[in-house]
Amino acid sequence: MKTYDVVVIGGGAAGLSGALTLGRARRSVLVVDSGRPRNAPAEGVHVYLGREGTPPSELLAAGREEVAAYGVRVENAAVTGAERLGDGRFRLTLDDGTAVEAARLLVATGLIDELPPLPGLAELWGKDVLHCPYCHGWEVRDQAIGVLGTGPLAVHQALLWRQWSDDVTLFLHTMDKPSGEQREQLDARGVAVVEGEVAELVLKDGRLHGVRTADGREHARQALALGTRLTARVGPLAPLGLETAEMEMGGHVVGTHIPADPTGRTSVPGVWAAGNVTSLFEQVIGSAAAGVKAGAAINADLIEEETRAAVTARRAGRAEVTPEELWDGRYSERERLWTGEPNVVLVRELSDLPPGRALDLGSGEGGDAVWLAKRGWRVTAADVSGVALRRAAELAERMGVADRIDWQQHDLGRSFPEGTYDLVTACYLHSTHDLPREEILRAAAAAVAPGGVLLVAGHAAGPSWEHNPHPDVHLPTPREVYESLDLAEGEWEVLKDAEFERPQTAPDGTLTTRKDNVLTLRRL
Repeated sequence: MKTYDVVVIGGGAAGLSGALTLGRARRSVLVVDSGRPRNAPAEGVHVYLGREGTPPSELLAAGREEVAAYGVRVENAAVTGAERLGDGRFRLTLDDGTAVEAARLLVATGLIDELPPLPGLAELWGKDVLHCPYCHGWEVRDQAIGVLGTGPLAVHQALLWRQWSDDVTLFLHTMDKPSGEQREQLDARGVAVVEGEVAELVLKDGRLHGVRTADGREHARQALALGTRLTARVGPLAPLGLETAEMEMGGHVVGTHIPADPTGRTSVPGVWAAGNVTSLFEQVIGSAAAGVKAGAAINADLIEEETRAAVTARRAGRAEVTPEELWDGRYSERERLWTGEPNVVLVRELSDLPPGRALDLGSGEGGDAVWLAKRGWRVTAADVSGVALRRAAELAERMGVADRIDWQQHDLGRSFPEGTYDLVTACYLHSTHDLPREEILRAAAAAVAPGGVLLVAGHAAGPSWEHNPHPDVHLPTPREVYESLDLAEGEWEVLKDAEFERPQTAPDGTLTTRKDNVLTLRRL
């Protein structure tokens, strides 16, 4: 199993530019490329300063040579499967049966052009059948150009191509007839309009000779332009949760893309995207620039992670890491560690409880506290991590309940919120750090007002995808929790003492289950 800092999926302008950036940053990088670029049929790459007219194959060959000089490895292969591992890294399966692992992924897989099923169209795609005037307009200037109407944007295309030739014909084909205003625009620019569907393209000596409509008429044309539906290549990466969204132009859907921020960061932690897979109309030079930007962002993200690890190691070397440092470090590994939703056991056990004053111990990023506040509770929420509390406060602000929650930072083994409460919850109060859990739960019971409820939820077993993940951590049963509380006889009643299974998503995205338990008590 070979492991890299970054695996780049797709070796076009975006992928190789990202790899070049990362290679020069002294990262271990693998580029996985099937060798079938979208622009392969084109004679040259255009509007690329310093590379004007370079055949696509030559540009990519030069790019591969350049990245290799910085230690980047290029594999002629295709990705057939992807999964996220328990430590947050990725494993990719290739079409030769091998697998590689990476800390980060850069997706530069490009697009698929969905061509209309017209005889002769596919044979001339990228030669005499064109899609972009900025890429090919100069090469067909002053020629007889046809525009195939496959959707509502065809009028815009016809007016655009008119810049390169005064002999432009719009074949309505399957599009609706132009509106009165559109027809006036076409007439004013001297664009001819042919109604009826196109039956086939007429070829002569392997080149476009004309367009034959369904009525049998042949219209002499030397080039044909059309807008294809553009589909992002995601395929085997879907199990990572990488989803596509429709992209519109002028209010009409033109294809799908992977949504990403300006640096290429996607909604999947650790995954960036660059080039046409995220920006449908980007030209080669723009895709190359996006690859550079994504490569730099990935390197910065890795540096942040390595710095956190170095700080933790340094602290561990000089003294024991505090609970605050431990949990701040864990929360800082991701933009959000939990979903923001309340724990299922909380919703199930407390939905019918009338609101009052609540204390949420180990509140994390605030999902439980916000849920309680939205149901009318006034909540004191305590956690050891300042990072988690800041995120929780932001969530409460977005949900409109910030005025109902008092966020308090406590190392519960050393300090505890003051007061008594109608409800005290301690959901999944576990830690690999030395945590005086029994002492904390006894303090929780003492904080319950007469008639109030104490809910303690915890894990009954480790996650199904890990074998004995923390052998030094004991996961007590509800009965063991009850006995450890050392409650005065006759002052409490047990409302729930049970073990249950709940659904949980594994790091690779598969849905599994986990065994948990719950103890709910009422103070008489």
